[in-house]
Amino acid sequence: MALTVNDVDRFEASRPRMEAIAYRLLGSASEAEDAVQETFLRWQAADVGRIEVPEAWLTKVLTNLCLNQLTSARVRRETYVGEWLPEPLLAGDSMLGPADTVEQRESVSYAVLALLERLSPNERAVYVLREAFGYPHREIAEILDITEAAGQQIFHRAKKHVAEGKVRAEVDEAAALRIVEEFLAAATSGRTEPLVRLLTDDAIAIGDGGGKVPARAKAFEGAVAVAKFMRGLFKPGVSKRALIGGSPEVYATTANGVPAAVAVLDGRVVGVMCLEVTAEGIAGFHNQVNPDKLERATRRWAAADHGEPLLHAAF
Repeated sequence: MALTVNDVDRFEASRPRMEAIAYRLLGSASEAEDAVQETFLRWQAADVGRIEVPEAWLTKVLTNLCLNQLTSARVRRETYVGEWLPEPLLAGDSMLGPADTVEQRESVSYAVLALLERLSPNERAVYVLREAFGYPHREIAEILDITEAAGQQIFHRAKKHVAEGKVRAEVDEAAALRIVEEFLAAATSGRTEPLVRLLTDDAIAIGDGGGKVPARAKAFEGAVAVAKFMRGLFKPGVSKRALIGGSPEVYATTANGVPAAVAVLDGRVVGVMCLEVTAEGIAGFHNQVNPDKLERATRRWAAADHGEPLLHAAF
């Protein structure tokens, strides 16, 4: 049956929520968009007039599409070149979804998204639907075709796994900008000592180049190792400029709710470095340089006011 204007409007009203759910489940903005579009095709083919609760129907279809995608994604990531990191979302991106509670904000952070990768698809779905979107356990059970008791057990298990690995401290936008400024000043000082003072002893640095941009296959671990890497990363060099086609400008902003340094060259985002901050210092750097995962960031960057760059880099 052909969709009416009201049917299409119903779907579009649910699109932001569905994209936010799909992104948290998949860690990829492009895959989230594809999952939502496939949900629309299912909506288009359904007898919409017989669907009593459209939001519940759409959520069920979307979640199950994402679960299928997660299963195949695990196979693909076994052959992924180097480290796999989520696709970053810059400040103001609608796909970040609700941010009213600490749990909602944490659910989209790089630290938590990385932890969600360790969960089974069902654990990830239950955690996201409950923690980030507040779905009742009864509805989650109906979406996943499990019992409510089983859903509650899965949630408690998933929440425990995520809580064990969380290190992040919440910072507001002004604090985030100061942290990035302080980090960039230390990184461009030419010395490791100022960087080491900003880091926790067990700090890590992870990069995702996807085999298209050079990135270390294993994470740098420990304050000294990370500081040396960052010092080298921000050290000017002809080969670096040749690799990316020039010297990018580096801005301070937030991405996935955490302080971030964004490298931009000729209007194109070529790198997003998210900083995981704790009370003890910077505990982690997640550096996304895979161009396939920066297309949405580039579109968002072009549509937003981002102020003046903090520096012109050579990395």
